[in-house]
Amino acid sequence: MALDTSPLALSGAGTARHLRGLMAELERESELVLERHSFGIRARAGVPIRDVGWYLAALPFLARNANVLHCPTFRAPVRCPVPLVVTFHDLAVLRRPEAFNAWTCRYSRALLPRVARAADRLIAVSEFTAQELVDLLRVPETKIRVIPNAVGRPFTPEGEAAEGEYVLAVSTLEPRKNLERLVEAFGRAELNGYELRVVGARGWGDVKIASGEQVRWLGEVSDDELARLYRGARCAAYVSLYEGFGLPVLEAMACGTAVVSSDLPTVREFGRGVITVDPADPDAIAAGLIAAVEKREELGRQGREAATAYSWSRVARETAEVYGELSE
Repeated sequence: MALDTSPLALSGAGTARHLRGLMAELERESELVLERHSFGIRARAGVPIRDVGWYLAALPFLARNANVLHCPTFRAPVRCPVPLVVTFHDLAVLRRPEAFNAWTCRYSRALLPRVARAADRLIAVSEFTAQELVDLLRVPETKIRVIPNAVGRPFTPEGEAAEGEYVLAVSTLEPRKNLERLVEAFGRAELNGYELRVVGARGWGDVKIASGEQVRWLGEVSDDELARLYRGARCAAYVSLYEGFGLPVLEAMACGTAVVSSDLPTVREFGRGVITVDPADPDAIAAGLIAAVEKREELGRQGREAATAYSWSRVARETAEVYGELSE
């Protein structure tokens, strides 16, 4: 069983978190022997080389003796000598191309339809993303398996909580995450004595968080520190304009933190524990922040209960079943 682990080299965000969780559980609970392959250049300048040289040539060659090759993002071969599984976390690059750099847009327009055709199975992390595959890439529903993301330790209610009165936002600094509008809404909410703390790496699109008296950008933090921040927050805010899943929402729910989120199909799939708002309306976001702070205990309890359905053991088991479909 061959697995592309290249996403671990370039990002600590959602796709890398998914891959780490999946690998750990596959190794713990299955009899699979994972043959890991990774593109060696970590610098972002190497992305075009990775996208062309690695995925179109080197990776399928290295995996040629495996019974299945799994690529955990939509970057994958367009011809593969063994059965191919590709995980799609979203199709934001096709829905909102203005939020991505020129190379990613060109690559995606040219290669995503071919990747979708080449894959023997496509894993979608939500029902919404599965429908996006049908609508945008004309993928037959029979090729798609929906296996949601998951959350595990250290994202639990038990543990140390950060001090202070604050709202927490967790996302990469990029246009799609709508952080400028969140900062504006936080100011309008007039939560006296509160601070907006933003966790996330620099992305693209020249998005910056100007730290001041009430707003603080913390950059990237460890998972243990992130869980501590979730537990201590009066609420978490995630007002992205488009998501294929929304992992920070689920992480906050698992920690027992009230959540304000964009009213997106993926977030509605979680069920309870989230106040949803119009992400284009700062006043609506501000009202959501106030309501979440007021209903923190109730929302936190609902979120904890809903999050228990999303386990890495389930993800690993259902992913291994997909491999089994192709290697029998």
